[in-house]
Amino acid sequence: MRIINRCLNFISAGMNRLFVKSKVLPENPIEQYNLNPANPTFFIVRLNARSDLAALARVCKKYGLPNPTQEQRLGNAELERFIGIQNPPPLFGNKSKPSNALQQGKQIIDHLMQSGEKNVQVIPVTILWGRNPGKEKPGLGTLVSHSLTPSWFRKFFVLLFSGRDNFIRFSQPLDLSLLVNEKADVDELPHKLLRVARVHFRRQKLAATGPKMPSREQLFNSLLASPTIKKAIQIEAKEKNISQEQARQNALKLLDEIAANYSDATIRVADRILTWLWNKLYNGIDIKFSEQVHELTDKGHEIIYMPCHRSHMDYLLLTYSIYHLGLVPPHIAAGINLNFFPAGGVFRRSGAFFIRRSFAGNKLYSSVFKEYLSQLFIKGYSVKFYTEGGRSRTGRLLPPKTGMLAMTLQAMLRGIDRPISIVPVYIGYEHVMEINTYLKELAGNDKKGESVLGIFKAIKNLKNYGRGYLNFGDPISINQYLNEQQPDWRESIHPTDVQKPQWLGPQVANLADKVMVNINSAAALNAVNLLAMILLVNDKHALSKPKLIAQLEFYLHLQRSASYSDKVTTPNESAEQLLEHALKLNKFDVISDEFGEIIAINDKEKTLFNYYRNNVLHLFAVPSLLALHLFKAHKTTMADCQALIARFYPLFAKEWFLHELDENYITRVLASFVDQDLIEIEGDNIKITNSNDCLAKLEMLGRALSLTLQRYAIVVGFIQTSSGIEREELEHESQVLAERLGTLHGIKTPEFFDKKVLVGFISSLREQKLITETEQGLTGSNELCEVYLYLKALLPARVWQSIDDIVQSQAQHAKD
Repeated sequence: MRIINRCLNFISAGMNRLFVKSKVLPENPIEQYNLNPANPTFFIVRLNARSDLAALARVCKKYGLPNPTQEQRLGNAELERFIGIQNPPPLFGNKSKPSNALQQGKQIIDHLMQSGEKNVQVIPVTILWGRNPGKEKPGLGTLVSHSLTPSWFRKFFVLLFSGRDNFIRFSQPLDLSLLVNEKADVDELPHKLLRVARVHFRRQKLAATGPKMPSREQLFNSLLASPTIKKAIQIEAKEKNISQEQARQNALKLLDEIAANYSDATIRVADRILTWLWNKLYNGIDIKFSEQVHELTDKGHEIIYMPCHRSHMDYLLLTYSIYHLGLVPPHIAAGINLNFFPAGGVFRRSGAFFIRRSFAGNKLYSSVFKEYLSQLFIKGYSVKFYTEGGRSRTGRLLPPKTGMLAMTLQAMLRGIDRPISIVPVYIGYEHVMEINTYLKELAGNDKKGESVLGIFKAIKNLKNYGRGYLNFGDPISINQYLNEQQPDWRESIHPTDVQKPQWLGPQVANLADKVMVNINSAAALNAVNLLAMILLVNDKHALSKPKLIAQLEFYLHLQRSASYSDKVTTPNESAEQLLEHALKLNKFDVISDEFGEIIAINDKEKTLFNYYRNNVLHLFAVPSLLALHLFKAHKTTMADCQALIARFYPLFAKEWFLHELDENYITRVLASFVDQDLIEIEGDNIKITNSNDCLAKLEMLGRALSLTLQRYAIVVGFIQTSSGIEREELEHESQVLAERLGTLHGIKTPEFFDKKVLVGFISSLREQKLITETEQGLTGSNELCEVYLYLKALLPARVWQSIDDIVQSQAQHAKD
């Protein structure tokens, strides 16, 4: 029998080499799970199939893991390393013979209980042939699909047609000590081991392929039959004085406009195209903290991806990355503007569903869309949407639009069984493809719609865009969030008709802000945004190469030793290596003279670089304010530093979506300054070291906040010098003065004049009760007076004079 098994294994191994190409996760299982190949090792899999064994054996050899085709000595017994829970069904019939898994499990557990050995590794391994979720009603495609448990005959076709899409994922070894230490019937323990493994493999398969897909016709019929849409159709017929059938047809057209038409074949083709595209466009894509997502799927959570929105590339980059992490691509909420030929059809088959910009005045559309979204969650699909609504034109996070999030919570109030978690995602680039278009739009040009011509133009302009960055932020369990913030939320659950409870609006707004905070807490620093931070504050946007490298080293040390968040990623390269990489992106000029090299931003890139700086400016907010204070005062105290940050941090937090201030953060930043020999601390006293270099470094860091503080000074100045000012007047005058300052001092940063940013700051002042509305208009509090005095001390005299001249003139004009 052993000879026959060896022969069959040899044949399977040969076919594996010919037909199989495996994608393995994680990339280094031994390091990821701290495995020891010398320890007794077993591999537990769902299906006891020779093709699975051959694929696993080949991968184990490559990664230095024990050979699963060989037996493992455990005590005095020789046990098979490969534990297949289920045997394949016979060629004719559906009933499989029981596998040896139960007996193998019993032998392992008996050995552990008798010997007390703790180093046995039982590693669950998910093996999938293709990522096709299968159909709710199987058709001819099931012959080559691995969505059902295949017989050996069908497995041949699976191997033939899906062998190149073999997916193998190693998981954390099972902690058998928990089983052994349980006070339970010894005979029950092997059964429990297999139950745990079955649940694990079900969740892994669902995470990798998603639930089985209904046909489009099936889906539409089930949606139209729902009580919610039936009621909406009745209202539509009555309000528009049309027949029920006409109203039903209107609902059907809306479903056809909205619904995705996910196709595994499209995803596989897109995967190959995008692999080529990324290799052409980017020097690499850095993905961090993805293990959090795997932990959620291992626990059976349904995932909602909520990324920031920088570029149309986000749709492709995030979906591509999720797919290569071994997870099913999410259904994506895409703007209706992207539903144009031929892109719309491709996006739809890649999982996109389309949403109009506004639901206003269309009750049927609102009902149809909400029901469709609810069905996605009920069936277990992961979903992705951009809470900002549109792409950021400035590089800053936009205020969240809460419509999709509100509908998500309403869907939960339908009584969905599985826990749902939001995964915030930070996306960053060293070059944003549409950045020139953004600049034109900020200058007042109309936004152009997407078109086929635009696609071909973009393809024509493909070039080296540097690196892409994708960081998964801290997940937010919606169930846990509601339990903490709204303990009675379950009382609002209704299986069909969900009315908006009064608490929904405020909780959605708070949750949306928390998502934005977690996105910015997972920001990625890179060569371009770091150089933008440095060069934009210097005259002519240029600096000598040695000074530039020294400042870059300062910023790298600062972020590595006193990072705003443990999710912020900093490049591993040295300052010299980062500069060398950045120079290859053709964004900089290198000017040589007899004193050495000068690095300058290209003239055409100067305004655009504000975008990249804005991606990460929030990470330098506190260090910059401290540096500016130290540069101005030369001597200060820890208490003064803490008071300064306490006054400004709430304003920064509202503007840049920052988390609550860590009480040790200021201390860590100042300690980093000490490490760099910029300051000395004796007790509570702080002073700058006697060095010209330290003054220059602190000044450059401090000037990073200059434009933000100038914008604050404009608004605060108008309020402080008036006996009351109407909000509309304040907004208008602030924008006019910002434009004047831009002309006087050469400020070309688009958001400096952006009325939306100024309006947001005024709203923040009201929320924090720094201003109040009286009969005379907006008036400032005593705390606002403190802000005013701080700003006067921090800003350059020439800038303050420009602001003060105008606001005093306006105040005098108002009195006259």
